[in-house]
Amino acid sequence: MHNLPSHDAKYRVDLYSMTIDALDARLIALLTAEPRLGVLECSRRLGVARGTVQARLDRLAARGVITGFGPEVSPAALGYDVTAFVSMEIRQVAGHDPVAHQLARIPEVLEVHTITGDSDLLCRVVARTNADLQRVIDQIVEVPGVLRTNSIIALDTPVPYRVLPLVADVPRRERRSP
Repeated sequence: MHNLPSHDAKYRVDLYSMTIDALDARLIALLTAEPRLGVLECSRRLGVARGTVQARLDRLAARGVITGFGPEVSPAALGYDVTAFVSMEIRQVAGHDPVAHQLARIPEVLEVHTITGDSDLLCRVVARTNADLQRVIDQIVEVPGVLRTNSIIALDTPVPYRVLPLVADVPRRERRSP
């Protein structure tokens, strides 16, 4: 569900001012669990009109709450069994964007984040093996502006990427607000 570029201001969402209600949360949870459900089946399971579901989906997408409906693909299922996090220090003459643009050209770079602390950027990368990871890191180091990298190999993912706990908490937080 990450098909839209988060760096594009058009799609940024201020979650503290964004309100979703319990029906929105149930709809998001339903589509997260079963993303191939159609609007009619969602309306049947939620006990609301088809038009209500469609209007909610349109509104959630327009406001940037729902950012995509594409399939989630497992890198491991494609043969990329190694996941690593690579932090890097960059030459900041032209800022982060030129480096990030070049990193995006490396297929094994799945995410790039600007960060605070001793490093400037953090990437999640995948590789087929540890030896292949060295090849990916070598490509990263060749990017103009990258000064230094530090790598950490993930051994397991006991808590995978998730947002449903946040979605479920929004209606509860709204009820707690004065």
